Amino acid sequence: MTNSPARNWINGAFVAPTVLSPSINPATYETIGSYADDGATAARDAINAATTAFRRTPWPHDAELRARVLDQMAAAIERHRERLIAVLSLENGKIASEAALEAGGSPSKLRYWAAMARTEAGRAIQPLPGSISIVLRQPIGAAGVIVPWNSPVILAVRSFAPALAAGCTVVVKMPGQAAQVASVLSAILAEAPDLPAGVVNIFAESGSEGAAHLVESEGVPAISFTGSTRTGAAIGAVGARRIKRFGLELGGKAPMIVFDDADVASMIPVLEKALTVFAGQFCMTGSRLLVQDNLYEVVRDRLADRLRNVRIGPAADPASDMGPLIDKANVARVDKVVTDAIAAGARVIVRGGPVTDGPLAAGAFFRPAMLEVDDNQLAIVQEETFGPVITIQRFSDEAQAVALANDSEFGLSASVWTRDLDRSLRVAQALEVGSVFVNDWAKVYDSTEEGGFKLSGLGRLNGVAAIEDFVEYKHIALRPGQTAMTGAVQ
Repeated sequence: MTNSPARNWINGAFVAPTVLSPSINPATYETIGSYADDGATAARDAINAATTAFRRTPWPHDAELRARVLDQMAAAIERHRERLIAVLSLENGKIASEAALEAGGSPSKLRYWAAMARTEAGRAIQPLPGSISIVLRQPIGAAGVIVPWNSPVILAVRSFAPALAAGCTVVVKMPGQAAQVASVLSAILAEAPDLPAGVVNIFAESGSEGAAHLVESEGVPAISFTGSTRTGAAIGAVGARRIKRFGLELGGKAPMIVFDDADVASMIPVLEKALTVFAGQFCMTGSRLLVQDNLYEVVRDRLADRLRNVRIGPAADPASDMGPLIDKANVARVDKVVTDAIAAGARVIVRGGPVTDGPLAAGAFFRPAMLEVDDNQLAIVQEETFGPVITIQRFSDEAQAVALANDSEFGLSASVWTRDLDRSLRVAQALEVGSVFVNDWAKVYDSTEEGGFKLSGLGRLNGVAAIEDFVEYKHIALRPGQTAMTGAVQ
C-alpha cells in the first residue's frame, strides 16, 4: 500500500514511530504496509495532549466552534470518500458496497452532532420566590474512545462525534488490524481548519497496553467502548476504581423471528444479508433464526439454498457477495465453533467452513454455515460467534417465540417478520433488546438511540441520549433578593 508507515496523530501532528508492526490484507495475506505500534507511549502522549487542550483551548466553552469543526470534518470525509473506501476494502476486507456504506454513513453523524452542538442548552427555573436556579450541562473532560476492527471508521465517529459536540476532547484507540484506516482517517480529519491541536488524538496498537492506560488514567473520566462483553466487563471493573463514566456497546446474538404470515420472497434476501454483511463480524448479525412451524421447512430450504450460492471473494472482485474474515485466527475460531456445535447435537444444513483450495485459500475466507438446533442452551445459540454462522430453530406460537428469543444473556437487537401489525408491536415490546426491526434488519439512524439490554451494553449511542456519557450536570443557585408582595397590585 505504502512505503511510509502509518503514524499516530497526537496533538495535531503525526508522530514518528518507534515500534513497527505489519498491516495485512485479509483477502490475500499480503503485507500492505506497516504502522506505529507503541500503544502505551502513544496513549500517555495523547492523554496529555487531550487534557491540555481541554484546559487551554476554547473548545469546551465555544459551541459554535465545535459545530463548525464537526461540519468541516464531515466535508473532509466526503471529499475523501473514495480514499476511505479503498483502505477499508484493502485492510478491513469489506466488499465495495459495505466499505461505501461505512464511508458514506459517517458524515451525516458528524453533521447531526454539529446541529446538536448548536442547540445545546441548560435550563433556568425558579424553585422558590426570590431564588433562581441555573442548570448547566458541562463537558466531563478528555474522553477515551476504544474502537473495534470490524467497522473502524463509522464506529469511531459514532463515539467521538457526541463527545466533541459535548465539549470533550478525545483520545481514540484503533486496533492494529485497522491501523492503515486510522492513519487515513486522521489525515482526513486534520483537514478541518478550525480544529485546535490536541482536541482529537488517534493511535493504533496491536495489543491492549494503550487501551489499558486509557481505562486506568485519572485524566480520562469517560470511556466509550465498542467490543466484546468480556472485555467490556473487564474494563468496567478497572474503571470503577475511579468511578469512570462508561458507554459500552457489547456483544449480541440477534434473534430473527419469522411468523407464518411473513412475506417469504422479500424476507429471504434480507435474512441472508443479515448473516453475511461484514462476513458476520457485526454486533447485530442475525445469527439466530426462529421460524414458526407452518413456514419452517420453506424458510430453512430457501435460505440454505441462498447461503450455498453466496459468492465469497476479495473486495477487488466486484462480483463478491461476502469478503474475508479479519484474519486466519478468526477463521479457525469460527470453524471450531461450528465443529463443537455439531458434536453437541446441532444438525448440518449448510456446513460452510474455511476455504482450503484455489486462489482464495491464501486469505481468511469462510463460507456461510447454517445449523439446525432444538436445544436453546447450546453454546452455538447462547454465545456470540462473530462470523457467518446461523442457527435455525422452530417455534409453535407467539409466546414460545418470545420466550426463546429472550432466553439469552444478550439483548442488543432483534427482527420480527409478520404482516400482523398488532402482533409486531406486541412482540417488539416484549423482546428484551434495545432495537427491534419489523420486516427488516439493522435499520440504524443518526437520530435514534442504539444500545443493548442485559449483557449487550450500557448507555446509548446515536440519538440525543448519546451525549449523556460525556456531560456533567451542574446546579448554580442564585438568590438575587425577594420582592415584597404586600400591597402589590392584583
